[in-house]
Amino acid sequence: MKLTKRARLTIAMSLLLLVACDNAPGPVTPTVVTTSTLPTTLATLMPTTTSVAAKSPTSAPATSVPTQQLTPTIQPPTPGSSAESCVSETAQAEQDGLGDPLFPQLGNSGYDALHYTLDLLVGVESNLVFGTTTMRARSIKDMSAFNLDFESLEITTLTVNGTAARYSHERHELTITPATSLKAGEIFTVTVDYRGEPNSDPGDNSPNEKEYALGWSHYDGGIFVASEPSGAASFYPVNDHPCDKATYTFRITVPERYVVAANGTLKGITENGQTNTYLFETRDPMASYLAAINIAEFDRETQQGPGGLPIRNYFEKSLDSSTREEFERTPEMIEYFSQIYGPYPFDVYGAVVLDDNLGFALETQTLSLFGRRVGNDRVDAEQVIAHELSHQWFGDSVSLTSWRDIWLNEGFASMSEWLWIEHSQGEGAYESYVRGVYGYAQENFLSPPADPSADDLFNAGVYLRGGLTLYALRKEVGDDLFFRTLQTYTSRYRNGNARTEDFIEVAEEVSGKELGDLFNAWLHHAEMPPLP
Repeated sequence: MKLTKRARLTIAMSLLLLVACDNAPGPVTPTVVTTSTLPTTLATLMPTTTSVAAKSPTSAPATSVPTQQLTPTIQPPTPGSSAESCVSETAQAEQDGLGDPLFPQLGNSGYDALHYTLDLLVGVESNLVFGTTTMRARSIKDMSAFNLDFESLEITTLTVNGTAARYSHERHELTITPATSLKAGEIFTVTVDYRGEPNSDPGDNSPNEKEYALGWSHYDGGIFVASEPSGAASFYPVNDHPCDKATYTFRITVPERYVVAANGTLKGITENGQTNTYLFETRDPMASYLAAINIAEFDRETQQGPGGLPIRNYFEKSLDSSTREEFERTPEMIEYFSQIYGPYPFDVYGAVVLDDNLGFALETQTLSLFGRRVGNDRVDAEQVIAHELSHQWFGDSVSLTSWRDIWLNEGFASMSEWLWIEHSQGEGAYESYVRGVYGYAQENFLSPPADPSADDLFNAGVYLRGGLTLYALRKEVGDDLFFRTLQTYTSRYRNGNARTEDFIEVAEEVSGKELGDLFNAWLHHAEMPPLP
């Protein structure tokens, strides 16, 4: 199809824009860092008193409460969200990795991470971090040693079950040899104390035009995290693969002028004098690349979603009202997607918006990340907001078994943009838009979405041909069976992991049709089939 100039500019949206890229331990006692261990430049960041003043995020003056009221309360483990459930589905697991076909060194197959507690003291201007990460995990097999993914921050102390352990740290791999070997099924705890400036060099898969670091990034206004696919290890030691989801506690201390926005629910703010400590908890398991820490001078604004769902948006104070207004329809979007995809999968949602031209958006779990040009001057902002919101179902709740299946994230989110157009503008606008996407994909010979390469993970075929695959499925089975398929899929694999084959199996089960030819043509063949 020959596109008009206007249509070409509109369709360039999903292609150029979105790297949207898109268990239960007991309470953990916070690590105490004394000012004597800190360099002079960070000494002023430490509490000046031992008393704890806590406040809710919406209260006015602080109220003194006992410290234990800020102790995290962690939810039980969720079945199906562990490394063990993925190992047999990936390529051959490596000794120091999970064996992902595209990133074989990521993760470790010997244990299942249950919960991470991140205690970070952050010098925002200097980008210096003093951290303690505690991972509670379960051994899948007998282990005399195991690996965590971790970049080049300096380790000061490392223990397993409270006892000092031997370790070696080379580039991305932290190899740990505990004093006593771990038995299969054993619950164990690893605590790593570290410090330094998180990696400020862009990674090979850095998702944005400014070439920020993959993972932890320091910018003029503060700090943000964007880790897809492998940047989490830039700021904490982790089993860094979506196959090993875990719950999280974030305890982040920053100078008092700054506000912290992280995944999950804000449980309290401790006022220490010149610093504040923010405590966040996630109730549902989360893939490591979705872990979010954002630090800037934010305004916190609230909305209410369907069923009383709390929505909290963090806008950098310097942002104007027009940027904030772009998020006013978020509750309506959540209600619509809940109707067609099944109930919203988490207990809170919101956005964090930086006063910076990121050139991308990211679906960090319960708290999507955006730059000040939400649409990046290439697409309507509502589409980007809908795209990232829909990832909460497709990518965050139902996560990948292998990075090769990235179309299960991005194709579904692209489809969600188009469905939002249908909902808000009508069926004619939806059909016209999709046919414009198809023409663009044809003219540009977009590659099949089912087998991207590691160095081209977020290619346009993954987004646009992935979305067109779902459009074709809808035409084939009809609306009732199509949306029933999506709801069955999100329910069956909630808080777990899925493969392309799993989705096809659900589609065939619900529709009663053999759909192999349809999926092969759209996902694997170089030449696209005709648009139905």
